[in-house]
Amino acid sequence: MRALLALEDGTVARGRAFGAAGEAFGEAVFNTGMAGYQEVLTDPSYARQVVVMTAPHQGNYGTNDEDGESSSVQVAGFVVREASRRASSWRARRTLSEELEAAGVVGIEEVDTRALTLRIREGGAMRCGITTEDIDPASFVERVGAQPGMEGADLAHAVSASEPYEAAGVVGPAAGERGRVHRVAAYDFGLKRNILRRLAAAGCEATVFPARTPAAEVLAGGYDGVFLSNGPGDPAATSYGTRAARDVLEAGVPLFGICLGHQLLALALGGSTYKLKFGHRGVNQPVIDVDSGRIEITSHNHGFAVDADGWAGAPRVESPFGPVVLTHWNLNDGTLEGLRCVDRPAFSVQYHPEAAPGPHDASHLFGRFRELMARAQA
Repeated sequence: MRALLALEDGTVARGRAFGAAGEAFGEAVFNTGMAGYQEVLTDPSYARQVVVMTAPHQGNYGTNDEDGESSSVQVAGFVVREASRRASSWRARRTLSEELEAAGVVGIEEVDTRALTLRIREGGAMRCGITTEDIDPASFVERVGAQPGMEGADLAHAVSASEPYEAAGVVGPAAGERGRVHRVAAYDFGLKRNILRRLAAAGCEATVFPARTPAAEVLAGGYDGVFLSNGPGDPAATSYGTRAARDVLEAGVPLFGICLGHQLLALALGGSTYKLKFGHRGVNQPVIDVDSGRIEITSHNHGFAVDADGWAGAPRVESPFGPVVLTHWNLNDGTLEGLRCVDRPAFSVQYHPEAAPGPHDASHLFGRFRELMARAQA
């Protein structure tokens, strides 16, 4: 079946459809990972995005029932150079095409993804569409240009859990160190399942709360710590998340944020955020930890960043909750990747220490969260 891809700047590419027939609209972004396409497809942070995979061959090992980061495919559309017709893995349950078809998600292959990636790098992330129906380029480009952009989009609540639930029912019981298990309230702004696995492995028994849950309700539960998850959309539009972070800071409960959670913590501390030209999405971003001097290769998925210049680019800034140390920096483009409060038990990172399938350089941060809770109870 023929398919057409169009960007809002008029760029078009013809290819072959795979997955579901129909149309998809979203923001065009690219991911540089050579493996992990199932985790990409099911990551809620990719809501309303059309993902271009830069590695040319996708679907080699199929998909299974264990590796999804959520219960369904989350991307708006999927773009690859070539989709494998067969799944070569004993764990496979479906091919990539079957996974997309079952989810009703449109894919396109036989596209020059290298040229498309360069176009996004030059022009920035932009509105995009894939269609098997409206094959006329002029007509479809016009329709793509009429779609909403990502700036100002509040998407976290749309992908969040509708009711609180216990993580143990999803990933199993927590493995406490010396029998000690910490109770953690995890805000679901688009939470990945591997975060729950990493919390459990660090001895944290998590209860997951919907994105719009008031902090007062969470704090009434007497949890040892609060976790702010990753998620899609514009952090400045996720005002309920900023309020929750501010209220947790006021209460002095240990707090750890990842990705969108990092941005929400920064906003609660008086910082600001901005949209990156084409974002960071992949598993090969070098980040330096200023405290240790260690450089870690990290996994990323975000289109917005905390504006360090809004804090004068200093290594230590003032906030309504006391001094804040800017702890991590991206060595590719100099963007801020982490922060730590001096007078409050709170820290966050922009990248993904829980990354599946990897890298795992930063997985120790879950242990740091556990130690922060232990110190608060000492």
